[in-house]
Amino acid sequence: MGRRTVSVGRALSAFCLCVWLLALPASTAVRAETIDRVLAVAAGHVIMLSDVTAAREFGWVTPDPSSDPVREVLSKLIDRELVLAEVDRYAPPEPSDEAVDREVATARARFPSASAYQAALARTGIDEKHLHETVRQNLRIRAYQDQRFTPANPRRQALIDEWVAGLRRRGDFVNLYGAGQ
Repeated sequence: MGRRTVSVGRALSAFCLCVWLLALPASTAVRAETIDRVLAVAAGHVIMLSDVTAAREFGWVTPDPSSDPVREVLSKLIDRELVLAEVDRYAPPEPSDEAVDREVATARARFPSASAYQAALARTGIDEKHLHETVRQNLRIRAYQDQRFTPANPRRQALIDEWVAGLRRRGDFVNLYGAGQ
Protein backbone atom coordinates (compact mmCIF):
# COMPACT_ATOMS: atom_id res chain seq x y z
CA MET A 1 0.00 0.00 0.00
CA GLY A 2 2.84 2.37 0.84
CA ARG A 3 4.40 1.69 -2.51
CA ARG A 4 1.21 2.59 -4.35
CA THR A 5 0.96 5.88 -2.45
CA VAL A 6 4.50 6.78 -3.48
CA SER A 7 3.71 6.00 -7.13
CA VAL A 8 0.54 8.08 -7.05
CA GLY A 9 2.41 10.86 -5.28
CA ARG A 10 5.21 10.83 -7.84
CA ALA A 11 2.72 10.70 -10.71
CA LEU A 12 0.81 13.63 -9.22
CA SER A 13 4.03 15.61 -8.75
CA ALA A 14 5.14 14.85 -12.31
CA PHE A 15 1.71 15.84 -13.65
CA CYS A 16 1.74 19.13 -11.73
CA LEU A 17 5.26 19.86 -12.97
CA CYS A 18 4.21 19.19 -16.57
CA VAL A 19 1.14 21.43 -16.27
CA TRP A 20 3.26 24.20 -14.75
CA LEU A 21 5.93 23.90 -17.46
CA LEU A 22 3.32 23.96 -20.21
CA ALA A 23 1.49 26.93 -18.71
CA LEU A 24 4.63 29.00 -18.11
CA PRO A 25 5.44 29.87 -21.74
CA ALA A 26 1.78 30.53 -22.55
CA SER A 27 1.34 32.94 -19.65
CA THR A 28 4.60 34.70 -20.45
CA ALA A 29 3.63 35.15 -24.12
CA VAL A 30 0.20 36.52 -23.20
CA ARG A 31 1.66 39.08 -20.83
CA ALA A 32 4.37 40.17 -23.23
CA GLU A 33 2.27 40.97 -26.30
CA THR A 34 -0.20 43.84 -26.58
CA ILE A 35 -2.21 43.44 -29.75
CA ASP A 36 -4.17 46.69 -29.66
CA ARG A 37 -5.55 49.18 -27.20
CA VAL A 38 -8.91 50.93 -26.86
CA LEU A 39 -8.28 54.68 -26.73
CA ALA A 40 -11.80 56.08 -26.95
CA VAL A 41 -15.43 55.41 -27.68
CA ALA A 42 -17.18 58.09 -29.73
CA ALA A 43 -20.76 57.99 -31.00
CA GLY A 44 -20.86 54.28 -30.19
CA HIS A 45 -17.70 53.46 -32.18
CA VAL A 46 -14.53 52.15 -30.58
CA ILE A 47 -11.33 53.94 -31.56
CA MET A 48 -8.26 51.75 -31.19
CA LEU A 49 -4.56 52.56 -31.21
CA SER A 50 -4.41 50.82 -34.61
CA ASP A 51 -6.98 53.36 -35.91
CA VAL A 52 -4.70 56.21 -34.81
CA THR A 53 -1.75 54.51 -36.50
CA ALA A 54 -3.73 53.95 -39.71
CA ALA A 55 -4.96 57.55 -39.77
CA ARG A 56 -1.36 58.76 -39.63
CA GLU A 57 0.05 56.15 -42.06
CA PHE A 58 -2.55 56.80 -44.76
CA GLY A 59 -2.65 60.57 -44.32
CA TRP A 60 -6.28 60.81 -43.22
CA VAL A 61 -5.26 62.87 -40.22
CA THR A 62 -2.09 64.89 -39.98
CA PRO A 63 -1.22 65.83 -36.43
CA ASP A 64 -0.17 69.36 -35.67
CA PRO A 65 3.32 69.56 -34.23
CA SER A 66 2.81 68.60 -30.61
CA SER A 67 4.45 66.70 -27.84
CA ASP A 68 1.85 63.93 -28.14
CA PRO A 69 0.85 63.08 -31.73
CA VAL A 70 -1.28 60.12 -30.56
CA ARG A 71 -3.44 62.47 -28.45
CA GLU A 72 -3.66 64.92 -31.35
CA VAL A 73 -4.75 62.28 -33.90
CA LEU A 74 -7.12 60.65 -31.39
CA SER A 75 -8.82 63.99 -30.79
CA LYS A 76 -9.36 64.39 -34.54
CA LEU A 77 -10.69 60.81 -34.81
CA ILE A 78 -13.14 61.48 -31.97
CA ASP A 79 -14.32 64.57 -33.85
CA ARG A 80 -14.58 62.48 -37.03
CA GLU A 81 -16.85 59.93 -35.35
CA LEU A 82 -19.08 62.68 -33.94
CA VAL A 83 -19.27 64.27 -37.40
CA LEU A 84 -20.06 60.90 -39.00
CA ALA A 85 -22.94 60.41 -36.58
CA GLU A 86 -24.31 63.78 -37.73
CA VAL A 87 -23.66 62.92 -41.39
CA ASP A 88 -25.59 59.66 -40.96
CA ARG A 89 -28.59 61.62 -39.67
CA TYR A 90 -28.77 63.75 -42.82
CA ALA A 91 -27.50 61.22 -45.38
CA PRO A 92 -25.69 63.17 -48.09
CA PRO A 93 -25.41 61.45 -51.46
CA GLU A 94 -23.05 58.49 -51.62
CA PRO A 95 -19.74 59.18 -53.35
CA SER A 96 -19.20 57.52 -56.70
CA ASP A 97 -17.04 54.41 -56.96
CA GLU A 98 -14.68 56.45 -59.16
CA ALA A 99 -14.25 59.08 -56.43
CA VAL A 100 -13.52 56.41 -53.84
CA ASP A 101 -11.03 54.71 -56.18
CA ARG A 102 -9.27 58.05 -56.80
CA GLU A 103 -8.90 58.67 -53.06
CA VAL A 104 -7.64 55.13 -52.47
CA ALA A 105 -5.09 55.66 -55.25
CA THR A 106 -3.99 58.88 -53.52
CA ALA A 107 -3.53 56.94 -50.26
CA ARG A 108 -1.50 54.29 -52.11
CA ALA A 109 0.64 56.97 -53.75
CA ARG A 110 1.87 58.09 -50.32
CA PHE A 111 4.06 54.98 -50.27
CA PRO A 112 7.22 54.53 -52.34
CA SER A 113 6.30 51.01 -53.48
CA ALA A 114 3.54 48.43 -53.50
CA SER A 115 5.39 46.43 -50.85
CA ALA A 116 5.60 49.51 -48.58
CA TYR A 117 1.86 50.00 -49.03
CA GLN A 118 1.16 46.33 -48.21
CA ALA A 119 3.45 46.61 -45.17
CA ALA A 120 1.47 49.63 -43.96
CA LEU A 121 -1.77 47.69 -44.33
CA ALA A 122 -0.29 44.82 -42.33
CA ARG A 123 1.23 47.13 -39.70
CA THR A 124 -2.07 48.91 -39.09
CA GLY A 125 -4.19 45.77 -39.26
CA ILE A 126 -6.52 47.03 -41.96
CA ASP A 127 -7.37 45.55 -45.32
CA GLU A 128 -8.46 46.97 -48.67
CA LYS A 129 -12.13 46.77 -47.72
CA HIS A 130 -11.54 48.79 -44.55
CA LEU A 131 -9.47 51.31 -46.51
CA HIS A 132 -12.26 51.75 -49.09
CA GLU A 133 -14.88 52.16 -46.35
CA THR A 134 -12.83 54.81 -44.54
CA VAL A 135 -12.31 56.71 -47.78
CA ARG A 136 -16.04 56.47 -48.54
CA GLN A 137 -16.86 57.90 -45.11
CA ASN A 138 -14.34 60.71 -45.56
CA LEU A 139 -15.95 61.63 -48.88
CA ARG A 140 -19.41 61.60 -47.24
CA ILE A 141 -18.13 63.98 -44.56
CA ARG A 142 -16.73 66.29 -47.24
CA ALA A 143 -20.02 66.24 -49.18
CA TYR A 144 -22.01 67.02 -46.03
CA GLN A 145 -19.71 69.92 -45.12
CA ASP A 146 -19.98 71.26 -48.68
CA GLN A 147 -23.80 71.18 -48.36
CA ARG A 148 -23.85 72.79 -44.94
CA PHE A 149 -20.96 75.27 -45.24
CA THR A 150 -20.52 77.19 -48.47
CA PRO A 151 -17.07 76.38 -49.86
CA ALA A 152 -16.57 79.99 -51.01
CA ASN A 153 -17.22 81.40 -47.52
CA PRO A 154 -13.96 82.83 -46.14
CA ARG A 155 -15.11 81.85 -42.63
CA ARG A 156 -15.86 78.27 -43.68
CA GLN A 157 -13.17 76.59 -41.53
CA ALA A 158 -14.08 78.71 -38.49
CA LEU A 159 -17.74 77.75 -38.93
CA ILE A 160 -16.83 74.06 -39.24
CA ASP A 161 -14.65 74.31 -36.13
CA GLU A 162 -17.51 75.93 -34.16
CA TRP A 163 -19.91 73.23 -35.37
CA VAL A 164 -17.51 70.44 -34.34
CA ALA A 165 -16.99 72.09 -30.93
CA GLY A 166 -20.78 72.04 -30.50
CA LEU A 167 -20.88 68.35 -31.44
CA ARG A 168 -18.19 67.71 -28.81
CA ARG A 169 -20.11 69.62 -26.12
CA ARG A 170 -23.24 67.55 -26.62
CA GLY A 171 -21.49 64.50 -28.05
CA ASP A 172 -21.40 60.98 -26.80
CA PHE A 173 -17.74 60.09 -26.28
CA VAL A 174 -15.28 58.80 -23.71
CA ASN A 175 -11.58 59.45 -24.15
CA LEU A 176 -9.57 56.71 -22.38
CA TYR A 177 -6.15 57.78 -23.62
CA GLY A 178 -3.90 58.39 -20.67
CA ALA A 179 -6.41 56.89 -18.23
CA GLY A 180 -4.73 54.80 -15.60
CA GLN A 181 -1.26 56.18 -16.29
